[in-house]
Amino acid sequence: MSIIGVGLLGGSIGMAVKSVITDCEIIGYGHREDTLKRAIQVGAIDRGTGDFRSAVEGSDLVILCTPVGLLGEMLRGISGFVKAGAIVTDVGSTKASVVAAAVEILPDGVPFVGSHPMAGSEKRGVEFARADLYRNALCIVTPSDRTPASAVNEVEGFWRLLGMHTCRMSPADHDRALAEASHLPHALAAALVTMQSAEAMALAGKGFLDTTRIAGGDGGLWRDIFIDNAGNMRASIAKLRDQLDAIEKLMEPGKGEELRKWLDAAAAKRRALLQEKLREVTPD
Repeated sequence: MSIIGVGLLGGSIGMAVKSVITDCEIIGYGHREDTLKRAIQVGAIDRGTGDFRSAVEGSDLVILCTPVGLLGEMLRGISGFVKAGAIVTDVGSTKASVVAAAVEILPDGVPFVGSHPMAGSEKRGVEFARADLYRNALCIVTPSDRTPASAVNEVEGFWRLLGMHTCRMSPADHDRALAEASHLPHALAAALVTMQSAEAMALAGKGFLDTTRIAGGDGGLWRDIFIDNAGNMRASIAKLRDQLDAIEKLMEPGKGEELRKWLDAAAAKRRALLQEKLREVTPD
């Protein structure tokens, strides 16, 4: 198995695989020798290389774990060396562009199955990798019309082996939904931090820190996501703007009861979400 990019996500995949499969050699690809050495030290990979041929030649499964903006480059790098019959997947937060690129770049006989494991952290680097990062989390699998069913089943089986739940969506539906559920929340957290005056920031408490935790993520990674999913992001921003306008109107005199109902409805919706997530991680 090959992991292209051994940071937090790639390193955690390697550690998770090693916790459930004892006879799988894991090869890590990266540009930085010190990162590859750390990945070996923490038990994420067996050996590392900065050469695409050495990284993927002979592997049955290749997982692209680089930022979205680098996925096209990685696909071109491995395309001449990945063996026929191998499966290529990824962990990217946007899917339409990478699925389209994979169809164009990868040779016939090398299926690509888009994956988005909904797990991670605002931290980065293989030193923060852990074997249980993916356990009980959701992985969205995004096959295209050209993806062989057998490859989709194998990739879903792989993520389930790591303890994940899986669901299927089209690449376009994934990008629309994730703009609202993941990408916009990150933009909003960053905006909340950016708008604070020094006086207000000095008074920020746990609620503010909880709300804005994800704003601590890597700017380059999120820049690529926002740009790649810009159309859906703009639509989600427009929906948020409508909600903010609604809140402003509900603060007018005489609308206090309507405002309370709006807030209670939001609280009930969040409680229902928490209960659903709890059911996902609680064994029957």
